[in-house]
Amino acid sequence: MSTLLLVEDDLAIAQPLMFTLQREGFEVLHVSLGRAALQAMQAGGTAQATPPAAVILDVGLPDLTGFEVCRQLRSFSTVPVLFLTAQADEIDRVMGLEIGADDYVTKPFSPREVVARIRSLLRRASMTAQAAVPPLSATPAAAAPSHGAFVVDETRAQIRFHGQTLALTVTEYRLLLALLAQPGRVFTREQLIDAARGLNVGSGERAIDTHIKGLRAKLAAVHRASDPIRTHRGLGYSVEP
Repeated sequence: MSTLLLVEDDLAIAQPLMFTLQREGFEVLHVSLGRAALQAMQAGGTAQATPPAAVILDVGLPDLTGFEVCRQLRSFSTVPVLFLTAQADEIDRVMGLEIGADDYVTKPFSPREVVARIRSLLRRASMTAQAAVPPLSATPAAAAPSHGAFVVDETRAQIRFHGQTLALTVTEYRLLLALLAQPGRVFTREQLIDAARGLNVGSGERAIDTHIKGLRAKLAAVHRASDPIRTHRGLGYSVEP
């Protein structure tokens, strides 16, 4: 049974969502403040507690914004994060700017939609974790393949850029892995949705653009002079390592 951390200060939203999540087999830890959420996640990294499998995070919290909570969370955790927001336009602008969220839903929403998106995020996280574990009979690993300034280490589900390991969300990792697999190839947004293995189609193409912005911001933070991701207007994206 997976434990979810719900960070929502409005009980009229939190209570029915908790009820639905629990009915679907999840355990739910509910807090109403951003600082409490960060403390809960840090406590989950100790031997006495199991970390939540995903975080459902309201953007409009009384103490810290959800954006700031997510930013701090990403400094020590890669847990999948689903934003709850009343402003879709705002989250489109900021989600890719080193925030690190994986998906979002806008209020008002159906609790069952949240359940579906959480299940999708957990599936993707599980597939990435499985890919990071080599077979028991594996021979000593060969050097990770390089693509120009990129080095891909699929056994650890990591990508390095100019020698620095990128702090990627599950979705960002899968998108960059797909682009690097065929340098120079132009991938349509639909093909990148498939590469992300389950990115919610309802926000699909817009979400791809947002995640690409996030990737670009993280690459620029490592090496500002580089911009290896190319935009092909009306077509999609490619990478030039």
